[in-house]
Amino acid sequence: MAANRADVAVFVRELTGRARRRGANVVSLDSGCGLANATIQQRLVPVRLFYDFLVEEGVRESNPVGRGRYTPGRTWGGQQRGLVPRVVKLPWIPTERQWLDILAVAAAEPPRNRLMLALAYDAALRREELCSLRADDLDPGRRMLRVRAETTKNRLERVVPYSAPTGVLLSGYLAHRATISRARGPLFLSESRRNHSEPLSLWTWSKVVRRIALAAGVPQFSTHTTRHLCLTDLARMGWELHAIATFAGHRSSETTLTYINPRELHPTGEKLRVAC
Repeated sequence: MAANRADVAVFVRELTGRARRRGANVVSLDSGCGLANATIQQRLVPVRLFYDFLVEEGVRESNPVGRGRYTPGRTWGGQQRGLVPRVVKLPWIPTERQWLDILAVAAAEPPRNRLMLALAYDAALRREELCSLRADDLDPGRRMLRVRAETTKNRLERVVPYSAPTGVLLSGYLAHRATISRARGPLFLSESRRNHSEPLSLWTWSKVVRRIALAAGVPQFSTHTTRHLCLTDLARMGWELHAIATFAGHRSSETTLTYINPRELHPTGEKLRVAC
């Protein structure tokens, strides 16, 4: 309870150098040493709240975990840096060569995995949105799919299109799915012996994407990369920001800006539709 700001700084320094528990299984653009900036911010929250409580109870006079704040219009003393400055990085998107390598590996995947990768790009789907799709969420006649509100991050339902090549993949997968189960319900089913015909889990899809990424020699590729890529390609094609935000299911256009990497505006999405 007698810790000062220097003691908290030592704790933060230890977090920035701590080895990751899962080692090589962690997908990161960094060296793998230390926790991510957002994780460190989260670790400091309970420490800050604890000392806030002590201050309220009169045990301490001040909180050693400072809060960064900024007062507009003030040139002197108007800004105070927090103990850990927030870092916002541009989203990572594969290069032309990396994308071709990923597509080459994905082309050999089973029908389910190829369809999931195509839909993840076409509709800019989050992992949970993709794995939670149901058979009645798709309208093959109009090539549209419904993303139900309860599966989204911000509880906003949306209806988005998918491409004609993805429609061909869907037809092929539905025929294959009928050999596993004819029941309506979850679209993507497990084909493992242990969970045969059960709904595909988030972790299974993550493992599939991880396997593809490692086989292609692109370990940075993750289940969220296709979403970043789709939104970046929409910006490249001249879509207005508010239209991209609506397509992505974002409440704020500012959130959409964090998904688009202006340095990587290249037509990789078209290659995905052709390759799949």
